[in-house]
Amino acid sequence: MLMSSTISFPSSSSSAASRLRLSGTSLPCLNTHHHRHYHHRFNKNPTRKTPRKTQLRVSSSDNLTAVEVAPPSPSTSLVAIVASATNVVRSFYEGINGRDLASVEELIAEKCVYEDLIFPRPFVGRQAILEFFKKFIDSISADLQFVIDDISSEDSSAVGVTWHLEWKGRPFPFSKGCSFYRLEVVNGKRQIIYGRDSVEPAIKPGETALVAIGAVTWLLQQFPQLADRL
Repeated sequence: MLMSSTISFPSSSSSAASRLRLSGTSLPCLNTHHHRHYHHRFNKNPTRKTPRKTQLRVSSSDNLTAVEVAPPSPSTSLVAIVASATNVVRSFYEGINGRDLASVEELIAEKCVYEDLIFPRPFVGRQAILEFFKKFIDSISADLQFVIDDISSEDSSAVGVTWHLEWKGRPFPFSKGCSFYRLEVVNGKRQIIYGRDSVEPAIKPGETALVAIGAVTWLLQQFPQLADRL
């Protein structure tokens, strides 16, 4: 059965242009055949995310205008926003600069391993790492700040950083360093699970370091058993 309705608007003119007619003959999706086809398509898969658009033809005077009307989109569940690896690492340095270990704590995984290569052994576990940074913060002035020179942003699970220290905005001597961080999403939060810092040495041996490396290599070639003691 075809239905037709007419909506009239007040007008000083009695011309056909003063009326807007919605004709059932202009809505093919509402006749019996198309209604069954439409009902079958959408009830077969009620969770379809992109339903077909309905075409509505509006008749005004002698002109026809086709308008596509999209059905209401289905409700979507809220998705938790996880911080990027780069932002987590930036927040880590901001927390250290601000002496805010409470904010740093939530960025470090419970079983994180952190290596500072000037120490003989790595720090294992969140608590041990926080204790180290507390000692670090307590031993320096608040005017000494980390400044990030460059940081990678392409990887969601690994971040490389080059940095230096500044004292009241001026570069601090022997303070250049580079760090690597590996991150994972733990309980809905991206956290640091591994970190390694390599800091500029105060004593720079220059080519003497190459001589030392060459000497150690020669010893290992002559006495391979020494490799077990490395």
